[in-house]
Amino acid sequence: MEGRRAAGARTVVGMSSSRTAQAASGRAERAHDTREAILDAAERLFAERGVGEVSNRQIGQAAGQANNFAVGYHFGTKADLVRAIVRRHTAVTEERRLRMLAEIAEPGDPRDWIACLVRPATGQLDALGVPSWRARCLAQFDTVPALRQIVVDESVAAPSMGRALEGMFRLLPDLPEEVHRERGDMSRLLVVHTLAERERALHEGEQGARTGWEATAIGLIDALAGLWLAPVSARALPG
Repeated sequence: MEGRRAAGARTVVGMSSSRTAQAASGRAERAHDTREAILDAAERLFAERGVGEVSNRQIGQAAGQANNFAVGYHFGTKADLVRAIVRRHTAVTEERRLRMLAEIAEPGDPRDWIACLVRPATGQLDALGVPSWRARCLAQFDTVPALRQIVVDESVAAPSMGRALEGMFRLLPDLPEEVHRERGDMSRLLVVHTLAERERALHEGEQGARTGWEATAIGLIDALAGLWLAPVSARALPG
């Protein structure tokens, strides 16, 4: 009798533990779905209106959340939300770039390394389909210095990005520090806003030679190679 009672108790405990685990799994899944809905809504609204014109409440409503504090609950501050948006596809782009880096026969050509900076981003945007909002959202972040720094810091933190930049810089001619810094800023602006413009063109159905992501990647690689390999005019130097 005691044995049957003990077995019955273990069965009840086991069933209770199973239900608890299922409930926890269900809560985690709902939280994940809520976070993804908020990120989708935030990307779209930031892309359409700009960061300063969008409140957490508007994002929550667009994500289907009745609780006005849902965005803050899941992400914290707006800077934390921006960081989460930037990191959203980091693992995918990191994997793409690492595969490309593994195929470069060193020292390679500057264009090989530049391609590693460009193609992971265009490939990810292509995979997102039409419409996507990511490139236009990141372009809006670029207009706000504090948010721009978050994007830059997150990009530089990716190990594959550091390797790609190091490989490219090894093959470039020596540049004065101020020229190097200036061309770095130009490169960021060129990539960020070209991707945003192509995303918009695809969304609006514009026809053109450079509206597809493959053509966009080729154009950006050409432009960046020209920018970094261009000679430095003497009058551009101090003194």
